[in-house]
Amino acid sequence: MANKFVNFLKDVKLEMGKVSWSTRDELIGSTIVVLVSLTILSIFIGICDIVLSTIVNVIMSRG
Repeated sequence: MANKFVNFLKDVKLEMGKVSWSTRDELIGSTIVVLVSLTILSIFIGICDIVLSTIVNVIMSRG
């Protein structure tokens, strides 16, 4: 059992060496894209929430 675990760890180390890691600049660029996208989406959802809440309030106040 211990031998299988040791072999597993060796295989993991070997596979991790094959991984193509992002450079620092690529990582920063991707992070900025995610943060900007998240901000835009949050603003859009907030605006939709305000508009729909207003519509529902207008409909409910007339009834």
